[in-house]
Amino acid sequence: MAERKIQIDDRWYVLATFARPEEQPQTIKSDHAFAMFDRSGDIAVLAPGQEGLYHEDTRYLSYQELTINGARPLYLGSSVQEANSLLAIDLMNPDLTERGEVVLPKGELHLFRAKLLWQGACYEHLRINHHGTRPLQVRIEMAFDADFTDLFEVRGMERKRRGERLAPHVDPAEIVLPYHGLDATQRRTRIRFDPPPQAMEPHRVRYDVRLAPGEERHFYFTIACEREGEPPPAMIGYLDAFHANNASRKRVSLTACQVRSSNPLVNLWLDRSVSDLAMLTTRLPTGPYPFAGVPWYSTTFGRDGILTALEYLWIDPTPARGVLEFLAETQATGFDAPRDAEPGKILHEARSSEMARTREIPFGRYYGTVDATPLFLVLAGAYWRRTGDTGTLRRIWPNLMAALDWIDTHGDPDNDGFVEYARKSADGLTQQGWKDSQDSVFHRDGRLADAPIALCEVQGYVYQGKLALAEMAQAFGETELARRLHQDSQDLRVRFQSAFWSEKLGTYALALDG
Repeated sequence: MAERKIQIDDRWYVLATFARPEEQPQTIKSDHAFAMFDRSGDIAVLAPGQEGLYHEDTRYLSYQELTINGARPLYLGSSVQEANSLLAIDLMNPDLTERGEVVLPKGELHLFRAKLLWQGACYEHLRINHHGTRPLQVRIEMAFDADFTDLFEVRGMERKRRGERLAPHVDPAEIVLPYHGLDATQRRTRIRFDPPPQAMEPHRVRYDVRLAPGEERHFYFTIACEREGEPPPAMIGYLDAFHANNASRKRVSLTACQVRSSNPLVNLWLDRSVSDLAMLTTRLPTGPYPFAGVPWYSTTFGRDGILTALEYLWIDPTPARGVLEFLAETQATGFDAPRDAEPGKILHEARSSEMARTREIPFGRYYGTVDATPLFLVLAGAYWRRTGDTGTLRRIWPNLMAALDWIDTHGDPDNDGFVEYARKSADGLTQQGWKDSQDSVFHRDGRLADAPIALCEVQGYVYQGKLALAEMAQAFGETELARRLHQDSQDLRVRFQSAFWSEKLGTYALALDG
């Protein structure tokens, strides 16, 4: 029987080539950084994989291993805390032997390992407690490496060329691992040790630790992600970072209402939801923005940010303002076919990794989405009704008008009254609605739909967005615009009913295709 190969025509599809191990990586995130560790807090010890410390879609730490006398500690337990920015791990020593004799029975040393992400750095605290009855000396070693792999490489893309890993720089209490990328930018992983180790190599440090019975020792490691041209992390120390992180979370929580029910399980679900959203929300110069998801979508997505802000609007309108401000600032102002950009169009996705900066991928700023632009109007209207924040809406009013113009012109190139999509970028997304897998829009017999494609739900977004804009225009004294938008929405309603309703199906069609 001949082998049959199936071609997946979607470069951005995340391949499911193997089953994940039963134990999921421990994941934490803070602002533009996220990290995935194994359950002991190490990285890629058993085999190379997806674990690592990432910042702005680049892996700044690809390997880390903690050992006692050359052996890995035994795992006791772990938990993710502090709004998913802190990983706490409990370990103990295995039976340590010399010349066939046990010199340190298992469990006499307890190791507490905490990892905290804060402002572009990973702060690690290692605490060792001696519960034995005799003095002892052990060798604590930490090994590490940084491959500066782009996130899209980790996800399976192959590159013809890569940048150059430069020679490590070793100081008495610090090691720097540099990399010069194809984007002519140097990235550095800076690892600082407190106290300084007894021995240091470019990829390994050693502590010779003497412990009396009942004694406790503390060690701190700071791993900073640095990019040329950007301010480096402050590297303020673990305890200062811990307190700053807690203070920041408390300030944010004070701006939102608190919800409690009579059901403890519902309360746990609510607390977890708030904690997850706090992890995803990243502070940008334009305000807080909920990133789309950890690990592979830990960045700004237009559609995802808008919908999250809409869902959270009744709890806290602050993210909605941040989303509106950022999307207004990044709105397309001209034509750029490789990025599917057109004047007035709202961003789909933004990346700042090496491959994005060299345009090996189109996602530096990519606009291949058909629904983010009308949803931008929907969020603006909902935010205005919720807050009455006329100042913000007047400031972004030109952006709302530009988005409206895109809907009526470039979003409807055949002038049939429906917003539709057809990619112009050779490397962009084939499907540009919320179902953006390459094969998500198809006929009953399995044939893929031909572009241009007018999705059912997008016309609803346009209808809702124009009504919202009409309401704001009326309040702002632009009565003629309000009248026109209201009439446009009613015309769209009639046109949609005629074109999308299927008597045969007894429901609305998913889309109209080319």
